[in-house]
Amino acid sequence: MIIAVDGPTASGKGTIAKALARHFGLPHLDTGLLYRAVGYQVSLYDGDPDDPAEALAATRFADELLGHPELRSEATGGLASRVSVHPGVRKALLERQQAFAGQPGGAVLDGRDIGTVIAPNADVKLFVTASVEARAQRRWQEMRDRGESHTLLEIEDDLRRRDERDRTRATAPLVVPDDAFVLDTTALDKDASIAAAIDAVLEATGQKPCP
Repeated sequence: MIIAVDGPTASGKGTIAKALARHFGLPHLDTGLLYRAVGYQVSLYDGDPDDPAEALAATRFADELLGHPELRSEATGGLASRVSVHPGVRKALLERQQAFAGQPGGAVLDGRDIGTVIAPNADVKLFVTASVEARAQRRWQEMRDRGESHTLLEIEDDLRRRDERDRTRATAPLVVPDDAFVLDTTALDKDASIAAAIDAVLEATGQKPCP
């Protein structure tokens, strides 16, 4: 079973995808981490993430980089959003993502183009969303817990810029797949969001949701 989980930054898609993977016993790939690795790789050599050639060169990063803690920072997230607009970068990472999705038994992948590009024939497609205000509050709390200092307004502005880049890029823009279940987590806490996602998968696969 392949489960595709898409959505904008800080919508809760990563948390939900990990929980689905645990619940259904499937491997999980955070595809956004690949783009974060590319963005971080560019920064290591003082490159320009807006330059297509420099961003493409950074796709040849070592696998060990995926475990670097800096990939989770807000700064690297911004770099990931910038390198992800380049068609060459997306093409270079496409094969790695599709190979993960196509492994025996299936997988759970989360990102922004899983249900539309990476695994368009996924058994289940979820699109996780939330208001910008709710997403900014969550991201602010995460950053504060990590000791990073940013104002709520700064985070909201950054999320709006990322959303705009993701929705308007020429290659694989962020859109809701026609056959996706849309899960709005604005008013849901972590446990309620996960429960709703599990029920959606069970329903989509013809199984009986938990009472």
